[in-house]
Amino acid sequence: MSNQTPLQPTLVYYPTFEQVVIAGEAWGNPEHPAVLLLHGGGQTRHSWGETAKLLAEKGYYAVALDARGHGESSWSPDGQYKGKMVEDLLVLLTKHFPLKPAIVGASMGGITALVALGETTEPKASALILVDIAPRVEQKGVERIFAFMSANLDGFGSIEEAADAVANYLPHRPRPKTIDRLANNLRKKDDGRYYWHWDPKVLESWKNTTPEEREENTKRLYAAAQKLSMPTLIVRGGMSDVVSEKVMTEFLELVPHVKSVDVTNAGHMVAGDSNHSFTNAVVDFLNQVYPPKRINQ
Repeated sequence: MSNQTPLQPTLVYYPTFEQVVIAGEAWGNPEHPAVLLLHGGGQTRHSWGETAKLLAEKGYYAVALDARGHGESSWSPDGQYKGKMVEDLLVLLTKHFPLKPAIVGASMGGITALVALGETTEPKASALILVDIAPRVEQKGVERIFAFMSANLDGFGSIEEAADAVANYLPHRPRPKTIDRLANNLRKKDDGRYYWHWDPKVLESWKNTTPEEREENTKRLYAAAQKLSMPTLIVRGGMSDVVSEKVMTEFLELVPHVKSVDVTNAGHMVAGDSNHSFTNAVVDFLNQVYPPKRINQ
């Protein structure tokens, strides 16, 4: 049995550019192999559940980050976000994590990592795990996400009201016994209402994308994926309406060096829907391609 003190997170802050500071929560020993966790759009670093803590217990230095415009990180001073999350990540990898960490990116975070790593000539990461995201996605699933994100921009009267909205959006997920984690994704303003912890202008930039721009983005993402030089895994939610089996098959045919795994009872929010199965899939892959620092038990 281990007599070690239970792991506790450390708040970390990384300046990038435009006076933006990326906030995060770090678990484990900073001398251990690093794993960066990049959440999806409209989420925060808290969306990973126990994943970062469990990675640290396995011998990694796990850092869950808030993207620009989300959580405790700075918002873009000019309200523009297109391409800037990619630039943030490149600064992080160059200045703050030069020893090539592994990157786990969900949805928006996965796209950010895919572009950043696939469009640079010098490898900047040791492994990449894409969580329910591929170069091409099912637009109906994306539109459902946009509808949820757009529905309550005027805030909620209480955290319980926000919990009701999440439960209606994710009917397959058992309702949490407490709302503490959800509270991390909300901020109470002077009017007494609770608002999602992200800049609404992020959503505006996505919703204004034309079909032609989406197709160009798909081509760009495929080109980036085909240039990836590090071991890559895609973790798909078995019930996902964003990355369908058809989308997954197309991706694997066009980018055959990518490995894949399904988390059966999960939708697009894989880590939140089935955190234990998701984390096991991540750990199994990293053990093979990016071994942890072994910890005496």
